Amino acid sequence: MQIGKSNWEKAYAVVEPQINAEGIHVWPFDPSFPIDIRFFDLDGSHHIRMNRHDYFELLYVYSGEAICQIQDRRFEVKQGDLAVIGSTVYHRIIGDPCSPMKAIVLFFLPEVIRAAEATGDDMEYLMPFFLQDRNFPHIIHASTGIPSQILDLIQRIQTELPATSNRARLAVKTYLKMSLMLLVNHYTIYLSNQETFNRKHSAIERLRPLFEYLEEHYAEPIRVEDAARLCATSNSHFMYFFKRETGQSFLAYLNHFRIAKAQSQLASTDKPISEVSQEIGFCDQSHFGVVFRRLVGMTPLAYRRRFGRASEKKSPEPGQPAVQPSSPKLEFRRAAHPE
Repeated sequence: MQIGKSNWEKAYAVVEPQINAEGIHVWPFDPSFPIDIRFFDLDGSHHIRMNRHDYFELLYVYSGEAICQIQDRRFEVKQGDLAVIGSTVYHRIIGDPCSPMKAIVLFFLPEVIRAAEATGDDMEYLMPFFLQDRNFPHIIHASTGIPSQILDLIQRIQTELPATSNRARLAVKTYLKMSLMLLVNHYTIYLSNQETFNRKHSAIERLRPLFEYLEEHYAEPIRVEDAARLCATSNSHFMYFFKRETGQSFLAYLNHFRIAKAQSQLASTDKPISEVSQEIGFCDQSHFGVVFRRLVGMTPLAYRRRFGRASEKKSPEPGQPAVQPSSPKLEFRRAAHPE
């Protein structure tokens, strides 16, 4: 399949600012019909933080390759593969600068299906997303033929969006349910009960006080002991529990969170780097620089020069249209290989 008149978005620029302290990515759905399709470019120059989200996600690898990290597991994904990601797992895509990945991503809240069902069958359609335990095989490889079938259905959904008529909404729900049935058939052996989902939800609720505290106090010294106390557990159990549920150690998570805050300040303000360092919780500017470079791949100064206010493009001339942030309408065409 080939896409014409492409308007790919940089995944990092879109997704990273929408991740909060709890590590939750909040997508701006149309609340009346929460489903969306985006076309993301992951070039490997920036890595999105580990995050989870309340919506469900199907990510089709259109071209290139990358590493899909889900909790503490890493999966290699290549052209034609499909990633199936529920609402309770922390994850991220790590792009490869040598083989930049383009991905077509479908986001939807379960309400899209639940609103269409009055018999309880909605739970059956959504089971592949609810029951994702540590052994769940999130990646469906191209060789199975399933990703290409789902891509065809995503294409049909995309032609109906935004779904402003009853007919268009019925079509979107129908194509989505067809996609979900393909997943249900593929994951039959994992659909026995909801015990896994209930355990994951309970774990996230246990961590919630810590995430809320971080959002307000990330600039202050935060020790493992403090985090463990907020979660009402011992230090040793907290370290094991946090790593198991998020895929990162607490220190790694805290550093990623603080550096993300620094990136936002460096790009949007003229504050001295020393002041930014202090405001996000690094007492030593030199240490801040070392951590920033390790996680971002460049120094804070280089980052500001590249992404700060001075690097912004000029505003459009009077009378010229501004770029709209809405999801692009792309033309799908069949071809032997992607462009």
